[in-house]
Amino acid sequence: MERSIDLLHGLSDAEARRRLLSHGPNELPTGRRRGVAAILLEVVREPMFILLLAGGTLYFFLGDLQEALMLLGFVFVVMGITLYQEQKTERALEALRDLSSPRALVIREGRQTRIAGREVVPGDIVLLAEGDRVPADGVLLEATSLSVDESLLTGESVPVRKSAAALEEGAQREAFAGDSVGASGGRDPLDGLTMGPPGGDDLPFVYSGTLVVQGQAIAAILATGAATELGKIGKALETVDSHRTRLQQETGRLVQRLAVIGLALCVVVVLAYWLTRGSLIHGILAGITLAMATLPEEFPVVLTVFLALGAWRISKQQVLTRRIPAVETLGSATVLCVDKTGTLTMNRMEVDTIVAGEESLRLGNVPVDSLPEPYHELVEYAILASQRDPFDPMEQAMKRLGELTLSSTEHLHRDWDLVHEYPLSKQLLAMSRVYRALDRRDYLIAVKGAPEAVADLCHLDSAASARVAEQVASLADRGLRILGVARATFRQPELPGIQHDFAFAFLGLIGLADPIRAGVPASVRECESAGIRVIMITGDYPGTARNIAQAIGLAAGSIITGPELAQMDDAQLAERCRTVGVFARVVPEQKLRLVSALKAEGEIVAMTGDGVNDAPALKEADIGIAMGSRGTDVAREASDLVLLDDDFSSIVAAVRLGRRIYDNIRKAIAYILAVHIPIAGMSLLPVLFDWPLVLLPVHILFLELIIDPTCSVVFEAEPEEFDVMRRKPRRTTERLFSTQTVILSLLQGGGVLLVVLVVFILARSAGMGAAESRTVTFTALVVANLGLMMTNRSWDHTIFTTLRVRNRALWWVAGAAVVLLGAVLAVPALRGLFHFAAIGPGPLLVAIGAGAAGVLWFEALKLVMKRSRKKPLRHAS
Repeated sequence: MERSIDLLHGLSDAEARRRLLSHGPNELPTGRRRGVAAILLEVVREPMFILLLAGGTLYFFLGDLQEALMLLGFVFVVMGITLYQEQKTERALEALRDLSSPRALVIREGRQTRIAGREVVPGDIVLLAEGDRVPADGVLLEATSLSVDESLLTGESVPVRKSAAALEEGAQREAFAGDSVGASGGRDPLDGLTMGPPGGDDLPFVYSGTLVVQGQAIAAILATGAATELGKIGKALETVDSHRTRLQQETGRLVQRLAVIGLALCVVVVLAYWLTRGSLIHGILAGITLAMATLPEEFPVVLTVFLALGAWRISKQQVLTRRIPAVETLGSATVLCVDKTGTLTMNRMEVDTIVAGEESLRLGNVPVDSLPEPYHELVEYAILASQRDPFDPMEQAMKRLGELTLSSTEHLHRDWDLVHEYPLSKQLLAMSRVYRALDRRDYLIAVKGAPEAVADLCHLDSAASARVAEQVASLADRGLRILGVARATFRQPELPGIQHDFAFAFLGLIGLADPIRAGVPASVRECESAGIRVIMITGDYPGTARNIAQAIGLAAGSIITGPELAQMDDAQLAERCRTVGVFARVVPEQKLRLVSALKAEGEIVAMTGDGVNDAPALKEADIGIAMGSRGTDVAREASDLVLLDDDFSSIVAAVRLGRRIYDNIRKAIAYILAVHIPIAGMSLLPVLFDWPLVLLPVHILFLELIIDPTCSVVFEAEPEEFDVMRRKPRRTTERLFSTQTVILSLLQGGGVLLVVLVVFILARSAGMGAAESRTVTFTALVVANLGLMMTNRSWDHTIFTTLRVRNRALWWVAGAAVVLLGAVLAVPALRGLFHFAAIGPGPLLVAIGAGAAGVLWFEALKLVMKRSRKKPLRHAS
């Protein structure tokens, strides 16, 4: 396989872009994208839209053309707000769909590059491995033990064998090796190739959407998107999950109950108005006003917008949400089970320590450009014993070290010609490369491999062997991977058949480490303060695992190895899982047992994985997290989240965002419950007590222009609480509409209702007319609405504290509300539309002060709770 990869050049970046424009993205229509027309159709079905039309029609028949036109005009305003909200949600979902596109490993300009599957074009050279989803239809150029599950296309569950058949002319295959693919003026070797049907063994074709279950291959892409076999039969690609979440179900039940209560009250209002005032039409208008006041339309909007935009925000932290309920669950996670390699570490080997003779040097302690002379030969021969353009991570690390330390010396610029290679074997874990100077007959041999194998090749005496073994043990205790390096010269014309026939001289040891990601220690500390256990799972040896745990600040406790785990029953494992922080020498199949054991202890488990065998554990975990860069498509499909950069810190950032999203949903819900109480109350009470009506449909619409963006934009954009990662995970049994949340929201709304009602009664007592009383009462209600918005930003901190926290949307909405209210109060034409009267500065200040006072008691309660050091309000359930 490596020789083929070396030969294949693939498309140029420019040619790939040209073909992407010509053929279009490699994707199929999902049927989920909604245009403006579809969104508008949904809007006209909304109850609020129907109520506005009904109110406008009634005013029209009553001859109040101004009122009718104003209500019908508000229809377009409400439609505009809804369109903005829905399109913002659609854009977020569209971004998630783009990220959800299966990844493909292609060769472009001679480089292996992982791209989104939608960017694959005809002519691309694709590398396939076990667990990959084939990104498009193609023909095999080379395959090793390849089996593919084509059940998606054929319905046959048994995988079929694949073999790479020669193209029509043998010379065409070589055309893929250079720049001729898609080159100007050259014949594309793909021309004339026709895909056969799926199904059957030993065929050379692979198909989009099918799954590689064994082996590896190199394929040339022939068809993408709708032109693939998958496209022809109309199958749809995976998209963002849209099932109703637990929060949506809970909210749906509440909305149904409130709708029933609101409908019953509307009937009461219509009948009461008709019986006491003798006008059925005006009674219906009063009923419509109350219906608009009590309609809980914001609840489903909040959940749809918050969860969709929450998933989009999480994607900005390099974490793709494949299943929306995972956004809810993130805030409840109590255990993060993470792989070591690539998640906690960089998955990139670096030379940590070099040992030459009795001297040892840790490279982190010296500048790389000042490597002492005694180590030059060791580094040089380590590089000579490696591939010239290496794929192996350890060989790449040694090459980087040489380029940094020896580039100004003669060691990397000798004119050597590679003439032979002795490969690694099970019998001897060392490889040698034989060179010869172009102007000399002498051979030079460089060898690297397992220290004990290289020591054996050097025929070291017992004392030297013991010294090397001691050095190896010292490096191994630090969790390093160790290579021995040696050199030899040879003058006979014929090279020997085995490496043992050379007289090697031992040069030293090279210790390599996979560096820890920079942000991991801080993220582990953050998890600890958030009450989240971090458990490291690795296939490495216990010594390596212990050193990594110490480096990142993870309390390992005792370490359980895979063989030890296999000897435990489920009860024993569950017991040990309470204290163990590191599992070493674990095979993927054992991850499922670990997840089950942790869940049996009541933990909410997030588990990372990347391989085919990790899929059952990812599916069983409460939050399955697949690796995006190195993970297989099987692992990604079994997961709830995909870690696009494979970085542990991104998981912690996603948990932080998950907690923020849930907090903000709760704030928005509390605000909605609270603000509707005074609105509904001031719509109902005047009818029952035969007072002049305070709120008409136009007033409800004005308030909705504040409420809608507040609950869906302001609270969604609210930054996280100060202590979001300094509190324990949320219990999964905790309800969004908890008893405390409902009671405090009712008290907030009731307090505002009381204040506004007092303002109305005092205004009437002072001899104000209906229009003047309505004006001061409505002003107090708008100010109180803004107060509810401010006070519900945090149930722990006062308004004066939260004002220092930036939220641009808050000031846009509050500023617009103040400007609109000022315009309605100041402009005579608008006053007439709202049935208001001009009022002096005294009553206006009283109304503003009363509105602000409506939330002061809750601000005082926050201070009392804080000073008494009791549990914060929002943590109680």
